[in-house]
Amino acid sequence: MKNSPDVSQTTPATALTQAGDSLIDYPCDFPVKVIGQRHPDFVDTMIRLAQDFDPEFGAHKVELRPSKTEKYLGITLIVRATSRAQLDGLYLALTGHPMVKLAL
Repeated sequence: MKNSPDVSQTTPATALTQAGDSLIDYPCDFPVKVIGQRHPDFVDTMIRLAQDFDPEFGAHKVELRPSKTEKYLGITLIVRATSRAQLDGLYLALTGHPMVKLAL
């Protein structure tokens, strides 16, 4: 029986076939979902972070969804993905940021 690859550390950007080919056709618009506690600087901070990896990124590429209790805020950032390395870097920056609870 073949062993399955460990997918516990896999992000959407690192999803690969067994042959090693990317499942994403670059360049493309790629939604990145981020969840964090409501904070006055949360949205602006996530926009600046996205701009570090996509210089064309702007506020017009952001969708916001507050939680039912309004304690948390969900943000969808539509970035222009140009490579796996770019998306991996963005996910690492997001998941390492103290304001981010979850990035998908």
